[in-house]
Amino acid sequence: MSPNLTSQKRAQSYSHIALEQTNPALQRPAQNLHTTCYNKPMRRLDYAPRPAHLKWLLDSDPAIRWQVMRDLTDAAPDAIASERSRVATQGWGAQLLAAQFPAGHWGGGPKWDLIALYSLTLLKDLGLDPAGRQARRMIDRVDKRLVFKPLNNRPFLHGETEPCINGRILGVGAYFSKPNEALARHLLSEQLEDGGWNCEAWPFSSPKRPPSRRSSFHTTICVLEGLLDYERARHKSAAIAKARKRGENYLLERRLFRSLRTGKVIDNRWLRFTYPTFWHYDVLRALDYLRDAGVKPDTRVREAMKIVVERGHQNGRWPLNFLHPEHVPLKMETAVGSASRWNTLRALRVLRWYNSAKS
Repeated sequence: MSPNLTSQKRAQSYSHIALEQTNPALQRPAQNLHTTCYNKPMRRLDYAPRPAHLKWLLDSDPAIRWQVMRDLTDAAPDAIASERSRVATQGWGAQLLAAQFPAGHWGGGPKWDLIALYSLTLLKDLGLDPAGRQARRMIDRVDKRLVFKPLNNRPFLHGETEPCINGRILGVGAYFSKPNEALARHLLSEQLEDGGWNCEAWPFSSPKRPPSRRSSFHTTICVLEGLLDYERARHKSAAIAKARKRGENYLLERRLFRSLRTGKVIDNRWLRFTYPTFWHYDVLRALDYLRDAGVKPDTRVREAMKIVVERGHQNGRWPLNFLHPEHVPLKMETAVGSASRWNTLRALRVLRWYNSAKS
């Protein structure tokens, strides 16, 4: 089949969900997103990966393979667990574990705390088994040796001052160590009236600028992910569930990327995908959180799903659109513009999640 015919066929397949052809269409006229009905029937998206797509994904690092087996191929639990166990001894997981210093950090000089947080978050995302010997040794170093000296030597896993950081510390602590109830309660107390969180809601952010009363997409997604990990480790909590629901609605009411007041796209960078995300928000990260949290998709995510589909290439793969400036001591996918297994895995599983609600 010629490239032109392939392109036409794909366009026809996605004609009911394709993005508008011009960028101004994304900047649609202002509208009241509060009044838009979202309990409407939704059309399925033809997402199913071909065998060649799955083969390409499986021909990868154990961290990718076990998640493909779990999320896309419905492999047997024993097979998934066996593949996941390799994260600690092979590939990216083993490399990042080996990069940890005996003192518990991953280097970084004055930014050691952020590099440590990024590394711990990545190890969690890779699926390192928290009960494994390698994970226990790693988190034991963190737990016993890392402290925030300016905060009277507060232990690292007890958190610091900003909710965007504390959300992820809560998550990695719950995943690798034990749930920190005090940190969770503190985060709940910082939830803003509109349902989200913002690191700039604190007076200390700038003595010349009043604290923000509006939530930040970046901070909100970091806190939501942490609360989800905490809830899973601690079992169900009515207060946590209520807070997560409010935070999720903050994102959904804005269609994951639009201003509630004007209806315009808040930041076009959120419509391009990369991994790791570090503290940065984007549409694919939000969708993957909603999928992971078991939120039932409704029409409020439909436009975001269109963006995911539009970002895919004709070959059924999603590219690495760019790289964030932050880093960890590990090289994974670095060729901007080339096919990304991380983006492809995440895109395909959110498409599967979206369609499963329509079955």
